[in-house]
Amino acid sequence: MKQRTLVQVIFFLVLVIDQAIKIWVKTNMAYGEEISIFGQDWALIHFVENNGMAFGMSLGGDYGKLALSLFRIIAVSFLAVYLVKLVREQVDKLLLVGFSLILAGAFGNIIDSVFYGVAFSASKFHEGPATLFPEDGGYAPLLYGRVVDMFYFPISYGTYPEWLPFKGGESFTFFSAIFNIADVAISVGVVVLLYYFFFGAKKMEGSHVEEE
Repeated sequence: MKQRTLVQVIFFLVLVIDQAIKIWVKTNMAYGEEISIFGQDWALIHFVENNGMAFGMSLGGDYGKLALSLFRIIAVSFLAVYLVKLVREQVDKLLLVGFSLILAGAFGNIIDSVFYGVAFSASKFHEGPATLFPEDGGYAPLLYGRVVDMFYFPISYGTYPEWLPFKGGESFTFFSAIFNIADVAISVGVVVLLYYFFFGAKKMEGSHVEEE
């Protein structure tokens, strides 16, 4: 597969899957509603939204939300330009896979932040699913939309030991993050890049040395 085609396939595949799941969740589930995956109580579709970053983290306030949305757009624009440069330079495909996954994931969450506030009615507890393109308008202006998250894997529960400072005696959930396909793509992309820079690049350097 040509490098340009590889980048395009990864980008559009991640984007289509991410947005298809988000739109389905938004239009079929009430806020906070849960659906068990294969009947498992530790694997859930749990609909929430957040104003900020990956895995449910946020940057507070309206100005923080606007700044984050604008920063995302600028950062993704630079990344897209850089990825085009890498394709032209015919770099290693592993490097392209990593950056393509990160670009697709970031772009997927940008779509939520920029357009979802305008495109959907508000999702609320116990009030049914949201409406796509409601007649009375969306729940927020352009750039103020909330990112849709849904995958939740609370694998185990427990209590911190009493002797632990600050957290002693409090309950905890292992793995408490709620995320989406875009977050997964970004995380996998980072892992691929780390593998490339720590192992792949060294192997390539070693093979060049042997050839010389």
